[in-house]
Order: sequence, then structure tokens, then C-alpha cells
Amino acid sequence: MNNDVRGWLRASTVTAATVAVAALMVPGAANASPGSPAPVAKAGECSLAGATITAEVSINDELTERFETYANTGGEWTGADSTYSLPLPGGETGWFFSDTFLGEVNDDGSRPLDSVFVNNSIVVDDGETLRTVTGGTPEAPESVIPPTEDGNWHWIGDPTAGRRGTVHVPLLQFEKFGPGGFDFGWTANRLAILDEDTLELQSIEELPSATGINWGSWTQEAGNRTLVYGITDIDGVRSAFVARTSGTRGLDGIWRFWDGQRWSPREADAAPVASYVANEFSVAPFRDGWLMVTHDTTFPFDSRIVAKVACEPTGPFVDAGELYRTPETGPFGSYGDGDVFTYNAHEHPEFREGDTLLVTYNVNTFDNVGDVYDDASIYRPRFLDVTLTVD
Repeated sequence: MNNDVRGWLRASTVTAATVAVAALMVPGAANASPGSPAPVAKAGECSLAGATITAEVSINDELTERFETYANTGGEWTGADSTYSLPLPGGETGWFFSDTFLGEVNDDGSRPLDSVFVNNSIVVDDGETLRTVTGGTPEAPESVIPPTEDGNWHWIGDPTAGRRGTVHVPLLQFEKFGPGGFDFGWTANRLAILDEDTLELQSIEELPSATGINWGSWTQEAGNRTLVYGITDIDGVRSAFVARTSGTRGLDGIWRFWDGQRWSPREADAAPVASYVANEFSVAPFRDGWLMVTHDTTFPFDSRIVAKVACEPTGPFVDAGELYRTPETGPFGSYGDGDVFTYNAHEHPEFREGDTLLVTYNVNTFDNVGDVYDDASIYRPRFLDVTLTVD
């Protein structure tokens, strides 16, 4: 993939890669205001409804130091985005990334211009040390999920445990259709099935793709089903949708789509459940309701990470408060660089302790031929401890 345009697509706002779906109106949402959640039948009240959430935020020093040290000295992974996590056998954690730089970092903190670049990777964390999983060979590493024969590449969504010792990773498949830097776009949703122990690719399957919704922004086990959240734009408003699988572990069962009232077998019936979300976000049970953590996309390249709440995983999710403002963003940010932006914040529920959440977000720059090589620290995840107060 062309590095010049990577940041645009991963940003949590309308981008060139979503132009093809920006004007798409989902039939199930035809009677709703653009980008607004469709009316939902009440399924009981919860104390979280109408709550205001505030947060006390600090840097998670343990993970920050571990990843910084590894990136600067490990000789493997030096930076990436997406930053999803999944518990693995033996108490390990898999950190799943999309676009990734491999290799080494120079003594001055810069990245060599010949650094290997792949579209997805996994860093395995045993609690003390990190190691990088890629495809290909050690001498010629490739993406864990490689491009197709005709050059289409894959960015990952939120992985979940599959059946019979597998990991299911939702994929967004993209193709380049012209010579320009922004001449590429989403083509389909796919499912990568990995071996749970080796994390080697077993197969790639099809996922629902008829409406332009990018499924896989988040996955969440709920009883014997898996919820799958996705996004698309409605009149320029980034909106979230939800589907569920049918009584099977993972994403390869029969899908149903929330239409605002019930679960429909038709993807075209999918209705929005939240507005102004990012490409990636999280939705997990919290107290007696459901908590969404997302970058706000009301304004382009906003630095605000916000909370939205609902009584049901089907929403409607409403704003509940600002959690954090990322300090790296823009000309007055910590890098003093107007090209630097932040995006795609979400929680990692497996690390939650009471009302304290582990939240990550990504940092990038529009100057992907300069900044990401001049300063390797820009293109890396940030780790936050976020303690919530609910009023």
C-alpha cells in the first residue's frame, strides 16, 4: 500500500477510501435522520441511561515502556496501528495490528527508509517479553494475511475466538484503482481463520459485503452469540451498525442484522445504532448497560475520546461524556506538527479492573514519507488507564 495515503484511511473521519460508500443510504435507516440511531423498542431501563461519565486518565507505564523498548531495540516490530487485543492460550495476549513497520530503529530515533512494511501483523505478549508474528519468512516477512493475487490488501478488524482452536479475524479488503495517491477503496469484508497456537493463516472466507458497511470495527461475545459492529457513512456522518452470529463461537455462523426493532436476515435492513463514531471503537458491558469508547468524529481529526452509553448492545448509544483529549494532535500538540493526528480509540475489556479501563489509540501523520521515518515514535499506539466516574 502507498504510505502516503495510509493515514487518511485509518483516520476517524470521512476519507478517500470511504468515498465509495459515503453517499450510501442503508434501506433499514431510510426513515431516520442522517447518521441518527433508528428508534429502538424499549427492552427495560438501566441506571446507565442518562448518566454523565467523567474520567481520570494516566499513562499505562507498563505497556508503554514495554512496547517502546521493544520497538526501539527488538529488531522486529517498530510501529503500527489498529491495536486490537485477544487473550491467547497459556495466558498470552495477542496484539493485532494493521499497517506495520518492521526492522530496526536508528540510534537517533528515526526509522530507516528501507524498513519493511506489511499490512498486518501480530505482537504476542507473555507479560514480560514481546515477539512479532508475520507471514513469509524471517528473511522476507510478509503480512499475516497476505494480499490477494491481484494485489488487494487487508486491514484487520477486532479478532475473536473461533471454533476448534482457531482465531477469527474480520478483514477489510482494499484495492487500488488508479495511479493517484487516493485512488484506492474498500471492496469487501472477509474473515481470516488463524490457528490459535501458531497464529498461521488457515483460510480466508467471505463475510457480508452487499451494503458497503465495513464489518469488524468491534466484536463482542454475548452469551452463545458474537456481536459484530461495523461502520459506514450516511450523508457524511460516520455511523455504527451491529450484527450477530447464530449460536456459534466466532464469525462464520449465520448472520442477523439489527434493523432498529429486531434481528433481520437481510444486511440491507441494518440500521444505525450510534453516530459520529470512528472506524474502530469498542462496545462492552458496563454496570447494567453497555459502554462505547470511540474517537469523536463530529469534527474532522478531533482529539477527543468520548463515551457513549446504551441499555442494550443494539443501542441507541447516546453521548455520556468526554474521556480524554489526545496531546499529540495538531500544530499545538506535543510534536508541534500540524500533520500529526490521532484516531481509533477503544477499550480492551479483558484488562478492565473495576471501573478502570485500558484504552488505546493510534497516532499518525499526513506526512508519511517524512515524519514516520524522521521520528519512529509517531506511528505507535498509546496506552491509557482510564478510571470512570458515573453521575
